[in-house]
Amino acid sequence: MSISSKTRKALHEAGLTEYELRAYVSLLKYGPMIANETSNESDIPYSKIYEVLRNLEKKGWIEIESGRPNKYYPKAPSEAIEATRMRVERMLSNFENQVLEELQPIYQKKGIRERPDIWIVRGDFNVIQKIREVIKKTEKELVFAIPVLKPILYKDFNSDFIRIGASRIQFRLMTTKTADEELLAEIGKVAETRIRDQMFGGGLISDNNEVVLLLGESGEETIAIWSDHLGLIRFAREYFDYLWDGAVPL
Repeated sequence: MSISSKTRKALHEAGLTEYELRAYVSLLKYGPMIANETSNESDIPYSKIYEVLRNLEKKGWIEIESGRPNKYYPKAPSEAIEATRMRVERMLSNFENQVLEELQPIYQKKGIRERPDIWIVRGDFNVIQKIREVIKKTEKELVFAIPVLKPILYKDFNSDFIRIGASRIQFRLMTTKTADEELLAEIGKVAETRIRDQMFGGGLISDNNEVVLLLGESGEETIAIWSDHLGLIRFAREYFDYLWDGAVPL
């Protein structure tokens, strides 16, 4: 069972070694197998196969049926990816406080502005991370204009929106009528939501302290601008309010 180079790269970035990748793909292709069968089909040395299979179980990609011998079952890729997401989030949560407690005071002690008041952010991952960073710091009010809202994109911000819903943060979200109806209903539980026929660009403003402007795509690269420049924030806020007044409540 051959897989594309993009999928292979994605699996490596999800934390699978080359042997773990081969074992999992072989189990998907041939179905549940015992260790020596998995070793043969995946071309993994028998001396390594038990360690590989144990690691796959720990990472949430396979299940083991105890017996003489044990039998190994692949989990559905959707379940395995979700297990990876949860494992990474737990790992980050475990060391976040320790890292911030020791390193943040060093950064603050310098008393030097380490960044310009305007940044250009490139690429889907970096833009999403910057948006999440801004949302996480929000304490009082968040306004968010997003032209295209799809379940796969909403998933990136789901935990942030849940946190906002459980807080006293005032949250207003504006999108277009192309948005998924079930998704809009879900967002409507945590945000005052309005719909427009169309929207050119988008962005968010947090506490009137930071703004992220979504500029769309340049070729295949997503581009955004982050700023804490008060003039730019004021301009973005006036434009958002103008669009908001002309939008239809959900």
